[in-house]
Amino acid sequence: MEILLTNTTKESVEEKDIENICKITFKKLEVKNPTVSITIVDNKKIKEINRDYRNKDSETDVISFAFEESDDYEYPDMRFLGEIYISIDKAKSQAEEYGHSLKREICFLTVHGLLHLLGYDHIEEKDRVVMRKLEEEILESYDAKR
Repeated sequence: MEILLTNTTKESVEEKDIENICKITFKKLEVKNPTVSITIVDNKKIKEINRDYRNKDSETDVISFAFEESDDYEYPDMRFLGEIYISIDKAKSQAEEYGHSLKREICFLTVHGLLHLLGYDHIEEKDRVVMRKLEEEILESYDAKR
């Protein structure tokens, strides 16, 4: 397993929390030899990414780009899942809004992004229920519950 973590902001982020929640997620879902890139950005950067790649000119909390959806990416002996971008600004404001810690919000956004990379979605209600249940189970096992 390899987690390529980059923080492009001046904000402090607990890298161990991100690494640990990734490990728990991969173990629970039995993902073998995963590699993922996770980048912490500010609202300006995530708005730019959202606009350029999703045609949505607004800030968001997390964006995932799954590489396995394309046949262009094949690597022997490793599963390169893709990239996740997390807005530290959104994470901070959402943690405050929801009344929980920044650790919990960063862990939630990481798990949410990972599940998207692994093919989970929340467009349909039945899929949203499955995804939310998995998120909560993973977060509880890391003591990052609400």
